[in-house]
Amino acid sequence: MEMAYSLILWYGILHAFGADHLTAIADFSIGKSVKKTMMITIMFAFGHGITLFAFAKLLEIYNLPHNITDYGDIIASSVIIAMGIYLLYMVISNKIHLNKHIHDNREHIHIYFGKEHTHNSSIVPTSAWTMGALMGIGGVRGMLVTLGVLESQVINFSMVLTFVLGVSIVFVSFGVMILYINKEILTNKTNVRRVFATAGIISIAVGTNMLFA
Repeated sequence: MEMAYSLILWYGILHAFGADHLTAIADFSIGKSVKKTMMITIMFAFGHGITLFAFAKLLEIYNLPHNITDYGDIIASSVIIAMGIYLLYMVISNKIHLNKHIHDNREHIHIYFGKEHTHNSSIVPTSAWTMGALMGIGGVRGMLVTLGVLESQVINFSMVLTFVLGVSIVFVSFGVMILYINKEILTNKTNVRRVFATAGIISIAVGTNMLFA
C-alpha cells in the first residue's frame, strides 16, 4: 500500500507539470498578492484532486467511453483560450491598471481590471477551483492506469489527498515564481501590459494545442 501512495504522489508531481495547468495558474495569479496566489494554487490542486476522485469512482462502476472524459479537456482548453483572448483584450483596450500607494511606510502595488479597484478575495480562488475541477476530468484515466500498475483500482480519499500534495508541490513552487514576477517585474504600466499580453498569447497557444493535439 505504501508503494501505491508513493506512486500517486509521484504521478501528482509529474501530472502538475502539464502546460495547461501551469498556464491556468499563471493566468489567475499574475498581479495578485502573496495570499491570493497561494490560495489560487491550493484551490486549483484541490479542485483537480476532488474531481479525479469523483470520476475515478464512477469509472470503477461504469465503463464510460473515452469521449466522456475527453469533454473535460475540451472545456478546459476552451476556457484557457477564452482567458487568453480576454487578457489580450484588456491589454489592447488599456483596461489593466496599476495603482501605487503607501501603507505603514511601505509602498504597495495593486493591479486591477476595469475602472475601479476592489478587494473581493473570493471570486478568483473560486474560479481557480472550478478550473482545476474541469481539468481533473481529463486526468482520471491516467490515475487509474497508474494504479493499475499495482493491480489495484480502488481509490480512497487519502489517495486523493496524496495526489493533491504531489500537484501542490509543483503548483506552489510555480506560484513562488509568479510572485517574483509580481514583485520585481510588474512595477510599471509598460511591464504590466507586456506580461499580461505574453500570458494571453501563451494561453491561446496552449489551449489551441490542447484542442487539436
